Amino acid sequence: MRLATVRYEGESRAAVLNEDRVGLLGAPDLGALLAEQDWSALAGRPQQEVAADDVTVLTLVPRPSKIMCIGLNYRLHIEEVGAEAPEYPTVFAKFARSLIGDGEPIQMPAISERLDWEVELVAVIGRTVRNASESEAEAAIAGFTVGNDVSARDLQNRTSQWLQGKTCEATTPVGPCMVTTDEVGTRPDLAIRCEVDGVLRQDSRTSDLLFSVPQLVAYLSNILTLDPGDIIFTGTPGGVGQGLKPPVFLNAGQTVACTIEGIGTLTNSCAPAGR
Repeated sequence: MRLATVRYEGESRAAVLNEDRVGLLGAPDLGALLAEQDWSALAGRPQQEVAADDVTVLTLVPRPSKIMCIGLNYRLHIEEVGAEAPEYPTVFAKFARSLIGDGEPIQMPAISERLDWEVELVAVIGRTVRNASESEAEAAIAGFTVGNDVSARDLQNRTSQWLQGKTCEATTPVGPCMVTTDEVGTRPDLAIRCEVDGVLRQDSRTSDLLFSVPQLVAYLSNILTLDPGDIIFTGTPGGVGQGLKPPVFLNAGQTVACTIEGIGTLTNSCAPAGR
């Protein structure tokens, strides 16, 4: 099942996506749908069907209670940045104002000159989970989507704490939809790639993750409660701009397309600072 948040006739709705039709659900967005105990059953009973061309796909979960992110979690990416494999997950966070949807512009922050791309597999939580075992964590994963952890490297590298370079407003695309785990599993082995203006920059598989998604969910749940609609960026593969020789960064007008096999493509252009 492919679930999303869309705008239809000026209102936000959770929705089921089919090839040319969209089933509108009663919840105002995917996060609200996942908060329902029987969300999967509700998703199977759309209130209304409309043409896909009549809706606009929005960011997947507009206001998650938490956006958790993992750094240094692909073996090849760890190698390219010259780091050692971490013993524990490298955890940071984002805030909801950083999120945008498929097709929305990445707002380049005026204070950064080193904006970088990072395609990521993003896990979506489907039930409340705390102090979970790995199997309990696995059962809490509702599905997966595509994310682009756009990073202001000059801000990120100012200090040992990454937050300021990771959560600039309107810089983090997520979407276009969530594919449920009954279709892709909870430990997916999927092709993951990123193109900038049609040039392939990242090309890997999600099986290169150092810490699996159930491991990450279990680890994070022992730090704080994970709630339905929370999203977890699971790390990026090799091929980021900072790792190239010489480094390459995004410019205004460029288009970034992030694709994960079986889930979809997330496409966003870079808008100049101040627009």
